[in-house]
Amino acid sequence: MIELRTPAQIEQMRPAGRFVAEVITALGEAADVGVNLLDLDALAHRMIKERGAESCYIDYHPSFGAMPFGKVLCTSVNDAVLHGLPHDYTLRDGDLLSVDFAASVDGWVADSALSVVVGTPREEDLRLIDTTARALDAAIAQARPGNRVGDISAAIGAVAREAGLSVNLQFGGHGVGRTMHGDPHISNDGRPGRGLKLRPGLVIAIEPWFLHTTDEIFTDPDGWTLRSADGSRGAHMEHTVAITADGPLVLTARD
Repeated sequence: MIELRTPAQIEQMRPAGRFVAEVITALGEAADVGVNLLDLDALAHRMIKERGAESCYIDYHPSFGAMPFGKVLCTSVNDAVLHGLPHDYTLRDGDLLSVDFAASVDGWVADSALSVVVGTPREEDLRLIDTTARALDAAIAQARPGNRVGDISAAIGAVAREAGLSVNLQFGGHGVGRTMHGDPHISNDGRPGRGLKLRPGLVIAIEPWFLHTTDEIFTDPDGWTLRSADGSRGAHMEHTVAITADGPLVLTARD
């Protein structure tokens, strides 16, 4: 079901967006050579407790997950691109890390993701992150009243194709509100002018994610982590965006 939020409700969502942005920023700064993924999860867990927020992940058990997630943060490294289950892994020089985090503050949810290179970067990884970020920016620019969901999806796909990347359509963006995942689904490619008409009050998470040389993925034996079929690396960017009469409002904007 599509739910529209009032201007007052969107204002009430701002604290959740600010908190998620703060956590994502802290995680990006903490990610370094020698840092364990479990330490990053512990940092996010500590910030949730200090804020009095609630995790959207720890008890999350959708049909595609083997069991309740059990952690508060997704950490996807190198050939892992989505739903990375934090485990005992110490980050190494040159690792490409994606962190995805969602939390509820005062009953409202925000969701965001960021990719960073740990230590010495590879040029191809920096280009992939830049392409993913540009796709997110292009998609946000289309999140305006009167446009359609297909305009957002097409903007993401156009940036990917210009960079020579293929796009996986299995996982994409989604509605956000009282829960982490709702309608509508926001595909990472599509046709402009198609799909749901965008109206003020719609709040969505837009999340392009790309792999270097494939769009095929498989699930890791941990039952959650999604990896590229050919071992190539991935990048993932996400913001929670409210569609307002004045245009897109990025609730998870980072300073």
